[in-house]
Amino acid sequence: MFTILRKIGLSLGCLLLPLIAFMAEPAFASGVEIQNKADIQQKLDDYVTKTMKANHIKGAALAIAKNDEVFYAQGFGALSDGRVINSSTPFPIASLSKSFTALAVLQLAEQGLVDLDAPYASYFPDLSAKDERVRHITIRNLLNQTSGLNDNVNPDMTRSPQYQSLQEMNRSLSTVKLAHDPGTAYSYHNPNYEYLALLVEHISGQNFADYLASRVFKPLGMNQTYNVSSTQQFKDDSSIPQGHYLLFGRSIRQAEPSWFINGPAGIVSTAEDMAKWMLAQYSGRLLSPELLEQYHQAGQMSPYGMGWQAGDDEQGGRTISHSGIFWTYKSEETIYLDEQLGITMLFNSGLNAFVNYSAFIDGIASIMHGQDPGASNLNGRNLEIAMGLLTIATLIWGIYRCIRLGRNKGSITRGKLIFSTVGSLIPVAILMFLPSLAAWIGAGRVVPWFGLWTTMPSLIIWLAVVSLMNIANVVRRFTIIRRV
Repeated sequence: MFTILRKIGLSLGCLLLPLIAFMAEPAFASGVEIQNKADIQQKLDDYVTKTMKANHIKGAALAIAKNDEVFYAQGFGALSDGRVINSSTPFPIASLSKSFTALAVLQLAEQGLVDLDAPYASYFPDLSAKDERVRHITIRNLLNQTSGLNDNVNPDMTRSPQYQSLQEMNRSLSTVKLAHDPGTAYSYHNPNYEYLALLVEHISGQNFADYLASRVFKPLGMNQTYNVSSTQQFKDDSSIPQGHYLLFGRSIRQAEPSWFINGPAGIVSTAEDMAKWMLAQYSGRLLSPELLEQYHQAGQMSPYGMGWQAGDDEQGGRTISHSGIFWTYKSEETIYLDEQLGITMLFNSGLNAFVNYSAFIDGIASIMHGQDPGASNLNGRNLEIAMGLLTIATLIWGIYRCIRLGRNKGSITRGKLIFSTVGSLIPVAILMFLPSLAAWIGAGRVVPWFGLWTTMPSLIIWLAVVSLMNIANVVRRFTIIRRV
């Protein structure tokens, strides 16, 4: 998914544990090897707890699948009523849901019911399109995020009111004008996977949530996992930890705003179930070998393939990964296919400019590889403290400038006034056009103001203080020059 600011990763340390300790067969494990596994799990506990504290994250769950076993599934923190978060606590997994939607489509393709290179519109003959290029969008284009649609031409998070059903959402294709010809540009766009969810319903004759339950969750033993159509339904499940956003180092409870998510982001799952999901990626239980290979491949236009980002790790092994973003929840998942190692982490806090969520996965992978995960002072706590101090310093400096202007009235000229006014209004302009700036940084994703606030509240407050101080100084200069 998109990022608002580029994150700074943790550096890796020296080699601590031999890799062979992780490759030992459980049936023949010696006492030393069993102790090593216990040591590793203790290191994981310590690392996650310490890193959560350094980033003011209240609750999380971690799942690790290794070879053919659930190596680790654990919860951290507690719910608002004091209940401890454990491996069975449900979390919204956000855009990790896309890989499930892609799997459902590929299952239908394996049965010969869907042609991945056929136009989407061929399955909906009643669909009328103002832009004829809509009729050339293929199923593969939707999977690879190369449909030609983006948030500018087909609003997603900023749409008000939000869609209430997949059928209602599908009618948007009648009026939309594509930003690009299909298959010519990559643009991450949630509705692509809403159209795919509707395709699954149309071909299978089942409600999308029911299809996932009967054809994906149940066969994999994911008995605690389910799909919802709207974030409003999170509020109906008291077992889901309350979501949060972070402000100057404080974790603030906040309900997720209403957002239609059926297909791209609607799944709620647990650490235990996500471990089973990761095991299935290399067990051969999901699809035929040929389709499974396609499922894990990069797309033609970008690393984004079919609900996964395909890549390679530092040792050259194949990886598939995805992140999930809500404004009050976050998730990260990476599977090292050649190693048969999968790591998923779920959080009850949302995207934040100063929290590097992917660093959790990097640190956990380091421990699993027998390395020291290291530590960095560039964590959420320290960066938020720095922003707080910067905001206070900005306020003091702005007041001092106003006072100093009164003592140096003669130094103010019309030329200086015009020059200083233009410079002073730059922070105001940045604040006013912050959504557009965020869309540019975020590769075209259009973000609502609520999302900007929960992602970077301390930055917004600092920009507001700078803007107010600058405006106050401009007004002060105009007042003085008029009197002079």
